[in-house]
Amino acid sequence: MGMGGISIWQLLIVLVIVLLLFGTKKLRNLGTDLGGAVKGFRSTMKDGANAEEPKEAEAETESGQESLAESAEDADSDKENAKV
Repeated sequence: MGMGGISIWQLLIVLVIVLLLFGTKKLRNLGTDLGGAVKGFRSTMKDGANAEEPKEAEAETESGQESLAESAEDADSDKENAKV
């Protein structure tokens, strides 16, 4: 007995019937289309994961730049206060 009570001979008979109904060209095109869809899905998932990481890095960089700008303004105001 094979998978789930289906023998290997029954699977071969089903495979032959599918080949006769659809032909090898249609099955090949179906496999190509399915493979392209899976590849596109994977690349989209990678791009989505990569797109989130730079946003977080940009937020950290912007907050760092703001704090540098604030400290520079504070230093300038301290110099002005010292002159007066």
